[in-house]
Amino acid sequence: MRLRSIGVMALILLHAGCSGNTDRDGGNFVTIYDNSFSASVIRVPEGGLVRWLHVGQVVHNVVSVDSSWSTSAGDHADLKTGSESEHRFLKAGVYRYYCTYHGTITGQGMAGVVVVGNAEYHPSPRGALLAVSEPSGVTLHVPQEYPTIQAAVDAASPGDLVLVDRGVYREEVTVTTPSIVIRGVDRNETIVDGEFVRGNGIAIYADAVAVENMTARNAVLNGFFWTGITGFRGRYLTAYNNGDYGIYAFGASDGLLEDSYASGSPDSGFYIGECYPCRIVIRRVTAEHNALGYSGTNSGGDMYVVSSIWRNNRVGIVPASLDIELVPPQRDAVFAANLITGNSSTTAPASFLPSIAFGSGFLVGGGVRNVIERNVIADHALDGILITSFLDKNFWPAQDNIIRNNRILRSGRADLALSGPSASGNCFEGNQFKTSAPAGLELLHGCGGFRLPMGYDPVALGGVLFVRAVREEHRERPSYKTQPVPPLQPNMPGGDSAVVRPAMHVFEQLHFDLAKVELPPETEAYLAAAPPITYQGPSAVSNIFSRWSYYFLFALVLGWIVLALRDLVPREDMDTTAKLGWGVAIVALPGLGAVAYHVAGRPKISRLLRVGVILGGLLLYVGMMLTALQAYGSR
Repeated sequence: MRLRSIGVMALILLHAGCSGNTDRDGGNFVTIYDNSFSASVIRVPEGGLVRWLHVGQVVHNVVSVDSSWSTSAGDHADLKTGSESEHRFLKAGVYRYYCTYHGTITGQGMAGVVVVGNAEYHPSPRGALLAVSEPSGVTLHVPQEYPTIQAAVDAASPGDLVLVDRGVYREEVTVTTPSIVIRGVDRNETIVDGEFVRGNGIAIYADAVAVENMTARNAVLNGFFWTGITGFRGRYLTAYNNGDYGIYAFGASDGLLEDSYASGSPDSGFYIGECYPCRIVIRRVTAEHNALGYSGTNSGGDMYVVSSIWRNNRVGIVPASLDIELVPPQRDAVFAANLITGNSSTTAPASFLPSIAFGSGFLVGGGVRNVIERNVIADHALDGILITSFLDKNFWPAQDNIIRNNRILRSGRADLALSGPSASGNCFEGNQFKTSAPAGLELLHGCGGFRLPMGYDPVALGGVLFVRAVREEHRERPSYKTQPVPPLQPNMPGGDSAVVRPAMHVFEQLHFDLAKVELPPETEAYLAAAPPITYQGPSAVSNIFSRWSYYFLFALVLGWIVLALRDLVPREDMDTTAKLGWGVAIVALPGLGAVAYHVAGRPKISRLLRVGVILGGLLLYVGMMLTALQAYGSR
């Protein structure tokens, strides 16, 4: 089965569907690239299911180092491009595996680790090393003392500074020593280059590691990557044209990403995944020319994304709930004072799943209790802010999100949109906007009291999940390898002489105050200028239907009820009990009771009128729905 089909199943309807299943089994996934597993170290609970997805171009396999298990039948069964396989780990322990074609049993090359339950795991070859909060005062110079960054990292002890001079370092750096600081002398001229053959620029598997003032480019996977750790800091980093994510923290907590830039990723520029509570702040960053500017799957809890610029991606910010990662749903994150503009790029790279999201500044997919406030969101082909449910193995309704005091303008379809079904408890207050889907969204879903039950726009969810997913299945998408080189970025104040601080107690030491965050200084200039891009949104039919479909359906049902009662009340050929029964059914079962009467109640009105009102009305509604879906999904 091809990966694209897997993706459609995972996201749309072909897994467990919308069955109401509450057995939300923990899961995790490893992506198989040529010569790399991503992530190479993952953690799951006892009984956890791990799924391997093959997106490379050559044959690989996944075999345990003790040959006790593999992901497919047979000793060394091959996995071909587009295939997937899975294995469930029932007992706590550390399970090492490798590809017999491209790795070694000792963990070199294409190899990985699954840590199950509370098993103790130390990635460092030196065994357990304690993280420290104070610098050691020791500096290891690259290349003056060590020819490569990896050599210096391997020689470093907790608290040391690895200082990297200007140059292009053609290597993949793996960090397993805690509390070191890796710093470039010049952000724009200290470059880790994957040359489109190596997995990550710098991958960190140890606590309290900071990376500062450097660039990672052309990795097959990620530019800068922290996973399975506590304590991290990324400052003044540039990541561009990497094959998965730019700057990425997965299963990590207690961190800070600031004053950094990410572009050219076919998934997201910045990604925080699988943590709760995260205790992470992202601030003063810029993401452009990515499939998604920010992606946050199953991440939340003291999670703040603030004062940043998200522009010219396919979609700006996407917090989402998915079963393929642990700790769903995504919940309790705050997104404040961001400038989010022009995220409708058709030239940005995109792998399949991110590619089906397009044209929205802010898209919450099945997220819960998020706060979206004080953002400026402008110039999007579809929606400024879209709140929608999400479908994976389980159905994840978007619930109890607060959208307030944002300024949204020049959206092609709707400035504010609430999709459904099963989106409940979301509220909108104090926003500056012109259009919403459904119409009257802020009035009928205010944060101060009255909310209309189940008031939603049915077009956005269907347009994304069905029409666009089918179209993206066969569409050629731009490559991450050919995206523009970013402009020079500002260096870290102090440069190589700045204070050395291991990334311990990061969130606590920030003393973060949400009330003090401000919009990026570029905001006023952007608003004052003419919009750089104008988009032709969906057709007028699509927009009208999206905004008014909820009320159209009520009007249609009301017409059926009125027609049934007007026929029922004056009838003399029916006894009082029967009339009372039909009357109760017509009123108490809106729509269904009226249709039942028109079909089985032997009404006196003509069949032609009944068919025209009921069937004709339904066909008109369905036709408008299909037209709207077609227009929305084609953008």
